Amino acid sequence: MRRRPRLRPGSLRPGFLRLVLVVALAAMVVVVAVSAPVALRVAEDVRRGPVDLSAVVVYDDLPTTHVPDDVRYSVTPPPGGPHADRWLQCGVYDRPVRDANVVHALEHGTVWLTHAPDLDEQEVAELAAFLPDEGILSPYPGLDAPVVVTVWGRQLALTGADDPRLPLFLEAFGDGGTAPEPMASCEGGVVEYAVGAGTPV
Repeated sequence: MRRRPRLRPGSLRPGFLRLVLVVALAAMVVVVAVSAPVALRVAEDVRRGPVDLSAVVVYDDLPTTHVPDDVRYSVTPPPGGPHADRWLQCGVYDRPVRDANVVHALEHGTVWLTHAPDLDEQEVAELAAFLPDEGILSPYPGLDAPVVVTVWGRQLALTGADDPRLPLFLEAFGDGGTAPEPMASCEGGVVEYAVGAGTPV
């Protein structure tokens, strides 16, 4: 009867070594697969900045006077100020709307979501899904950011429809609490599109 050769003390079978090597390689693949998405998410968060509302710009003491003509606002999109005597009907618009009518809607507590005219259609659809009942969504030429969300006296520039600060902003300010007439509505308003430069204020 043939006997298997004895292994010297401290030696390992080649098959066992191969098994250990395969297990180690598999573990490395799992670590890379798990850590890579985490690293990407961290990098994305760094690019976006803090997920809070510290970047909200506050505008106080905005006048609420009615004016008969178009207004050329010093801040665009305007977060408040003199405005038309009729507010803009809430809803989704595929063309720029008249600032003076939107500002009147803001006075009623409306949320205004503006986006760059060339924003991807999918992102526009995502913004529309976020829009509250008392809300207006419209393209706005010349934005300094892909998306800007505005209520009366508060404004935040966003990196896109998936910016995690958008739901935070809507939760904090979407109830119209900053508006002079928060219990009013944008329902029953007019539909006015942007024309001309207006009168500076």
